[in-house]
Amino acid sequence: MKNSFRAALIASAVVVLVPFSSANAVQDGWFIGGSVGSAQVEANVDPGNLPTPPPTFDESDFGWKVFGGYNWVLAKTFGFGIEGGYVNFGGPSATILDTSLELEPTALDIFATLGFDIGPVGIFGKVGYAWWDVDVNIDDQSVSDDGDDPAYGIGARFNLWSVEIRGEYEVFDISDVEDATLWSVGVVWRF
Repeated sequence: MKNSFRAALIASAVVVLVPFSSANAVQDGWFIGGSVGSAQVEANVDPGNLPTPPPTFDESDFGWKVFGGYNWVLAKTFGFGIEGGYVNFGGPSATILDTSLELEPTALDIFATLGFDIGPVGIFGKVGYAWWDVDVNIDDQSVSDDGDDPAYGIGARFNLWSVEIRGEYEVFDISDVEDATLWSVGVVWRF
């Protein structure tokens, strides 16, 4: 009984997904999109004569990004893409040792992506580089820093003809901040 139920469930899934597989699989072409989510910024705070290890800034805020790129289908279920965009990690803030601290990181990024799709559902990984800028406000005094570092991420997507819904986790190895991460959900339009 248990095996026949499992077989019926698998057969039902195949019947439902097969008609979507060609219409909803990732296609060659340009795309644009946007995502919103939760940005987490982690940094060591070292104002000088503090004990080791220094206090850690580990705060989150609303983050968002816009992006675009091009995707190539390598085989029926595999795709390779190039994607670039702008990321805003919000302005997470905290008070550490009676010092008010706010970080406002942003980044321009470029990624190579590799994805695997079964019908309308797919997963993908991305590896790239980010050019970042961080505005730091310490007790109402502002300083700014910028640089460039590696970035990477993973995600899942659901394709519905020219629209894609995606969820992602991205890590930006910003050297002066330690890590800035973004959990996001977004919409992509392929044309």
